[in-house]
Amino acid sequence: MKLTVRQRKWLLSAHILFSAIWLGNSVVFVVLGIVSATTGDPGVLSACYTVMHLLSTSSLRASTIGTVVTGVLLSVLTSWGLFRYYWIIAKEGLTLLCILLGAVGMYFWTLRGVTLIPASGMDVWQQPDFVVNNGQLWVGIVLQALSLAAMIVLSVWKPWGRRKQK
Repeated sequence: MKLTVRQRKWLLSAHILFSAIWLGNSVVFVVLGIVSATTGDPGVLSACYTVMHLLSTSSLRASTIGTVVTGVLLSVLTSWGLFRYYWIIAKEGLTLLCILLGAVGMYFWTLRGVTLIPASGMDVWQQPDFVVNNGQLWVGIVLQALSLAAMIVLSVWKPWGRRKQK
């Protein structure tokens, strides 16, 4: 089944919308990560982790699922295909990385922070478990933001061309 031009445009619009929400979530994680790392207020620290955890269980998951579903449909229902072009394969790999970091990693790292902060307040920064968890969260945030940006660049430039058929 091939899509009509109108159907393709609607599907592409949905894909771009879900991708923008996913990238927006990533930017919010960066901002909240910076605020949580620089605040001296335990309430603000707790609020940052709580909001990041809420996002990881709601709009981050929804935008990830929406982006993946619409991306697969665009690949399968158009001439692009899932494995015909190197840039699409690269996007698929980056998407898997982002799913692991976002839907899985961000959930557990923020949940760990949410559970540790209330008992210790700002003294939580003296606990090695929290410091390591915060470092892992930061690595996840940065990798996800860079991966999403790379996927946008790949979508615009479409480098490397078509794979050779055997």
